[in-house]
Amino acid sequence: MNYELYITAFLLSVNVIAFFMYGIDKWKAKKDKWRTSEATLLWLAVIGGSIGAWLGMKVWHHKTMHKKFRYGLPLIIIVQIALIIFAYEYIMINQ
Repeated sequence: MNYELYITAFLLSVNVIAFFMYGIDKWKAKKDKWRTSEATLLWLAVIGGSIGAWLGMKVWHHKTMHKKFRYGLPLIIIVQIALIIFAYEYIMINQ
């Protein structure tokens, strides 16, 4: 089974979703509508959408003043990169 394809499709999907969720939430904030919770926006980053969340934050200028987003998203990205490097090294050593 080609797990790399499934993982890539998942990560691409969750990043696109995260990106647009930040834009939608920004639009809702301007229109005084029911908002997406901060926990949901952060969880999208944690489950693999950190790059999309970070780009959404930058493009839509959303949540840029909130410390948990300004510092939390880069921290999540760093942790995810470290996990990817660790997993890659582990796989390469055990082949």
